[in-house]
Amino acid sequence: MQLSPSGHVDTFCRDHLPPDDQWPDLVLDLPELQYPDRLNAGVALLDDVAATHGGDRPCLHAPGSATWTYDDLRAAANRIAHVLTEDLGVVPGNRVLLRGPNNPWLVACWFGALKAGAVAVATMPLLRARELTTIHEISEVSVALCDHRFLDDLTAASLGVPVLAFGGDADDDLVRRAAGKPDTVEAVDTAADDVAMLAFTSGTTGRPKATMHFHRDLLAIADTFSAHLLRPTADDVFTGTPPLAFTFGLGALVVFPLRVGASTLLVEKATPPELAELIDEFGVTVVSTAPTAYKAMIGAGKADHLRGLRAAVSAGEHLPQATWEAFRDATGVRIIDGIGSTEILHIFVSAAGDDIRPGSTGVAVPGYVATVLDDDGREAPVDIPGRLAIKGPTGCRYLADERQRVYVQDGWNITGDTFRKDADGYFWYEARSDDMIVSSGYNIAAPEVEEGVLAHPDVVECGVVGVPDEDRGMLVKAFVVLRPGIEADDVKVKEIQDFTKRQIAPYKYPRSVEFVDVLPRTATGKLQRYRLRDR
Repeated sequence: MQLSPSGHVDTFCRDHLPPDDQWPDLVLDLPELQYPDRLNAGVALLDDVAATHGGDRPCLHAPGSATWTYDDLRAAANRIAHVLTEDLGVVPGNRVLLRGPNNPWLVACWFGALKAGAVAVATMPLLRARELTTIHEISEVSVALCDHRFLDDLTAASLGVPVLAFGGDADDDLVRRAAGKPDTVEAVDTAADDVAMLAFTSGTTGRPKATMHFHRDLLAIADTFSAHLLRPTADDVFTGTPPLAFTFGLGALVVFPLRVGASTLLVEKATPPELAELIDEFGVTVVSTAPTAYKAMIGAGKADHLRGLRAAVSAGEHLPQATWEAFRDATGVRIIDGIGSTEILHIFVSAAGDDIRPGSTGVAVPGYVATVLDDDGREAPVDIPGRLAIKGPTGCRYLADERQRVYVQDGWNITGDTFRKDADGYFWYEARSDDMIVSSGYNIAAPEVEEGVLAHPDVVECGVVGVPDEDRGMLVKAFVVLRPGIEADDVKVKEIQDFTKRQIAPYKYPRSVEFVDVLPRTATGKLQRYRLRDR
């Protein structure tokens, strides 16, 4: 693919893009996806929006802190850009590692990096030294900006690059350094197809992969999923729980609200009941979180705190229909389910409002094309499960990784999910492709069994895997977290098994049930079924 002349001095990212013949086909048919060749997403999402909607508009809220306006964020980001270039020697194209929980200074660091022409590498705040070392080995970061409370693991990683803390009391704290810098900056004139950020996959199946996203990609997710399904206005208030290092969180909590001049509530940590109370306190209208959080908010009796919502988005894991119905019945809000991926940056199949069909993930988001392929790469017949395949304005570009050939095939992004597509174009989730359980000749989707078990009133969480069995080939096993105070015994096992048989086809029920205190999850909240299998 012909790329524009780069604005990067350090050409590491462009040098490590996949070969042309391994790129997915890009679909740029919508008029709103025709971006200029020169584009800096930091300017487009901050300066241009402030000029249109007013710099004195509220932008970033945080519990216990004063609200930042667009002008406040712009000034902080500009000052950080000066620190990066003047004090730390960052040149356009250098990678800047970001580490911290969701708060205004982390957002300011992200924008400062983009304005300096650097490539933002946001990392989950719970990553340990070994994981941070792996990220550095892959991305070769030049500088790290870290919340002062999360320095220990970064220091232990011994990356060999300058590390600057923010939010603490040290004399050389980034906030103090930035205070002495100008509040204006000439943003680097990057190309629309210069890499703006590296996002790392969760590493649920091995060594994480660095996905490369352009400046134009950041606008594209706002101009497709957000614009067409969320339809936000400048008066909306966003919030949610996904970390900003998770592209679901970056889009939902930064890109989408700032694209339209809205504001966002950044929450460092909150239980589902606490999140519900914050939604009420700050007048939140759009929330994004995981299915388990929606179920927990209702289970905690917090429905009254959620009646001001006009949109609720679920992604990261399959949304059980029982959870969708319980949330709708309690709040009147119909959750917008969706599937996205780090490789494609955000949600590409979804539905909202009257277009929602409970239990279905939805249809292809405007701007994207979706289908189901069989093992030979042909389109699967209606209602026959196969591999979900996507094309759109964003797509997979791994940084120097042979697994590019697995994710991109014949121009399609192959997401690793098994879906079926009905006659109306709606997609129905079956399982991750590696989570299908073959038992006694039957194909059993682990998420379907989980949904059946989760409908039991005493079950809080459930993870289902296949385990080896001499007679059946594989056995369906459920790991179950019960409500506090519920006795975990053989009687409860039998009760859950009988209950599940009434929810789904009896041959799919879990023949083995193990009660656990907690399920293993990634930092983004995704269930790590491989760790359950290892048990």
